[in-house]
Amino acid sequence: MNATAKPSVKKRKRPASQYLFPLAAAYAALILPWSSLALLMGIPAPVGLYSAFGHAHEMLIGYAMLVVAGYLLGPIAAPKVWLLIAVWLLARLGFLCFPGSPLAWSGALAVAGLTAAWTVPRFARSAKKWRNKTTAPLLLILCTLLAFAAQPTWQGQKILVELLLGLALLMFFMGGRIIAPAVAGHLLRQQRTLQARVQPNIEGAVLIILFMVLALYPLPSVFSEQFAGVLVLLCGVLTALRLLRWQLWHCRDRADLLLLGAGYAWLALGLCLLGCALLFKPALLSAGVHALTVGALGTLTLTVMARTQLLQRYRDPNARPLSHLAGVLINCAAVLRVIPALLGQQSNIWLLGATLLWSLSFLLLLVVFWQSRGARQVSA
Repeated sequence: MNATAKPSVKKRKRPASQYLFPLAAAYAALILPWSSLALLMGIPAPVGLYSAFGHAHEMLIGYAMLVVAGYLLGPIAAPKVWLLIAVWLLARLGFLCFPGSPLAWSGALAVAGLTAAWTVPRFARSAKKWRNKTTAPLLLILCTLLAFAAQPTWQGQKILVELLLGLALLMFFMGGRIIAPAVAGHLLRQQRTLQARVQPNIEGAVLIILFMVLALYPLPSVFSEQFAGVLVLLCGVLTALRLLRWQLWHCRDRADLLLLGAGYAWLALGLCLLGCALLFKPALLSAGVHALTVGALGTLTLTVMARTQLLQRYRDPNARPLSHLAGVLINCAAVLRVIPALLGQQSNIWLLGATLLWSLSFLLLLVVFWQSRGARQVSA
């Protein structure tokens, strides 16, 4: 053995969330309101934001998929995460300034490829139960849709609804895996027992049904769309039942759990409204989409980002009450966005109010990140 050989130094890995969550929050606070103001008031904006498709694209792909990557990648070497950020910025530049160009779809393809390569094998190897094994194929589907959505021939309502359904499935699964153990632990400290935790029968049924919907919805048939509507409506009812069985009314002293529950309630409502829209009342489509995006996606992602940061830094998800205010504001934004759509009375005042509250909530989240930056990181 060579006595002069230096021991290998293992590269330190840090959670991907520490890099990607602040970037996602900043993007949500700036780009999505900018898109809304461009559509409502015609203010100058990149060409990719001057359409409802561009607004939805950046909500689901520019913002949501970045949060998904930050949450699921786990500890990662710095060069890898900087590479992902670089190709994500390239994809954003391509879509915003040159939509439909080779730069846009090649950037989207690179983001999808890296995200899939670094997340899918991890979940495929670690999963034991069949319900857990669904995470890997779902991530593969989401990354495939991410790559296709930037191509001009695929732009349209169906691919974005398909992506939204995939994200709804992910929110249903991951939300349950976060909420159930956290509520059970909190109730145990109150000397209560939560019998209904993961609820495998409901979870398995919704996973199977939503995967069926992902296969049915793109088919060019009115019957397939209506059948998909029945299935989505059923998923909404089962999601609401699962939420009720967690007994969150016993968690009034845990704002983080109440906010997660609110996000899950928006998920149930959004699935019910989307199912009704596909089945018999297309006018409900906007209400269902915004209940799922602003309500469920906004509330769940914001709360998960705040909890992750505070647990890493303080081991206390409620260490910074400012995060609770951010959660309340985003729920108010969802109310202002969904109620006019339900009533069929779209008002620019309501839409501007929702835009302002959305932006303010993510700015507050950035303040929480900044305030906690100097806290000692708790080792896992």
